[in-house]
Amino acid sequence: MPKIIVLPHAELCPDGASIEAKTGDSICETLLRNEIDIDHACDMACACTTCHVIVREGFKTMEASDDMEDDLLDKAWGLEPNSRLSCQAIIGTEDLVVEIPKYSINMAKEGHR
Repeated sequence: MPKIIVLPHAELCPDGASIEAKTGDSICETLLRNEIDIDHACDMACACTTCHVIVREGFKTMEASDDMEDDLLDKAWGLEPNSRLSCQAIIGTEDLVVEIPKYSINMAKEGHR
């Protein structure tokens, strides 16, 4: 069973975490199920960037992002080459190390289009 190592985040996970994960679940679902309250303003419909994470280890073990996710990621705060929307990033069989960025942009709430 793979694990997700969550790097410390001042508000959501100050001490970091090591979480058992299920292959086939999204990173977002797994974080929420383990009381890491990552923002997901669109209810995981791939319509915002609030659940943006940076996959520090294990990025290549996941399925590639699709065009819709890539288009949204272009609008994410702090975008990096290993960025994913956690609602779309499906856990494979390998461990992942993820960082939740300090900020996120809620395009619906903040009036961005």
